[in-house]
Amino acid sequence: MTTTHGLDSGSAVGARLDALSEQEVRALDRSHVFHSWSAQGAIDPLPIARAQGSHFWDYSGKRYLDFSSQLVNINIGYQHPKIIAAIQEQAARLATIQPAFANDARGEAARLITAVAPDGLNYVFFTNGGAEANENAIRMARLHTGRHKVLATYRSYHGATAGAITLTGDPRRWPSEPGQPGIVHFWGPYTYRSAFHSETDEQERDRALAHLRDTLMVEGAHTVAAIILETVVGTNGILVPPDGYLEGVRRLCDEHGIMLIADEVMAGFGRCGEWFAVDHWGVTPDLITFAKGVNSGYVPLGGVILSDTIRATFDQRPFPGGLTYSGHPLACASAVASITAFHEEGIVDNARRLGEDVIGPRLRELQEKHPSIGDVRGLGVFWAVELVRNRETREPLVPYNAAGEAVKPMLAFAAACKERGLWPFVHFNRTHVVPPCTTTPDEAEEGLAILDEALTVADQFVD
Repeated sequence: MTTTHGLDSGSAVGARLDALSEQEVRALDRSHVFHSWSAQGAIDPLPIARAQGSHFWDYSGKRYLDFSSQLVNINIGYQHPKIIAAIQEQAARLATIQPAFANDARGEAARLITAVAPDGLNYVFFTNGGAEANENAIRMARLHTGRHKVLATYRSYHGATAGAITLTGDPRRWPSEPGQPGIVHFWGPYTYRSAFHSETDEQERDRALAHLRDTLMVEGAHTVAAIILETVVGTNGILVPPDGYLEGVRRLCDEHGIMLIADEVMAGFGRCGEWFAVDHWGVTPDLITFAKGVNSGYVPLGGVILSDTIRATFDQRPFPGGLTYSGHPLACASAVASITAFHEEGIVDNARRLGEDVIGPRLRELQEKHPSIGDVRGLGVFWAVELVRNRETREPLVPYNAAGEAVKPMLAFAAACKERGLWPFVHFNRTHVVPPCTTTPDEAEEGLAILDEALTVADQFVD
């Protein structure tokens, strides 16, 4: 048997990795892995031994109920047997093929994706993830319209590649500036912390749309290729748009010949209790970007769903973009298995019921009980609990983009969750309740009970 870099080939590789202790895994990580979004000397990543369903275990055997879905992408849960089998079977029959060839797994994945997309979006350009999807979506919109500007909201995250990080509105953009030219940011709706001094969702909707119309006026609507929105804003607050807002944006786009790009990387594939979050409002974008939930990250996959109109632009005109691993067979086979399982197992319906019957009602109960909760909002298995020091003033539990000593209240809250076996998703002054779409009602209740206990820690910091 041959060896490569000290590891046996074939099945012996798994045995070699299984034999590593927690200490060896930590040592390998600290000696050779460079982590994203981190000061390398200030972190000590927790080694994970295994995962199943809605849980994962560390090397000591401690079990965590995952209320983060990792990076809000494990929609179908860990180690789903149908997806594992599909990857294994595809690897045995054809492990890889470049994107210029036709491939059965790729074609079937595209068919299944477009079948659950809004009418009129019948083509898929595959990427390796969400950032690349957004990069290519704005390229398509610019080429289709012949315009260069793209509007995106301040409270947004669209990825970390050069173009996608410029689209991003949150502070992760700052170290990469100056970014790609032609990107203009504007304020989207957020009633709880309104930029427009609104008191109701209806006011927020109307004032946010007026602000967008004014932005188009002063930027020159005829120069704008696209408006890109996270249909439901993800990491920056799980901001559910007021009813009528997306319809209003669609009308503005139609009025001015602007393409509407719905970034559904986080909100799509069951996360909001629908196949795509736009389905809640019956809005049809010109382009939808996706990743994460399409196959729960079992193999990297993302993409752009194109309207027939935009696809026609490139019928006789080459599209100037591509990726070596676009539509990788292993990734596409996992997407086929995932979407099929979603249909067969009623996973979208399960996510919707969890939100309506368990998570939403229980979080509203916790809001009545805990003075540290300022606001609760969400859909499906996509919820935010906004923590405050004072409900009257709405002062955040920690300041915007805080660091150092200022973040200690949120660190204490997160530690209380982890001590009790719940893995939270925290960002700024919020904890997000985003378990897998396959989570059972009993598991959701278990996690919410732990959240209830941990919130007593946050309550200690209330003025």
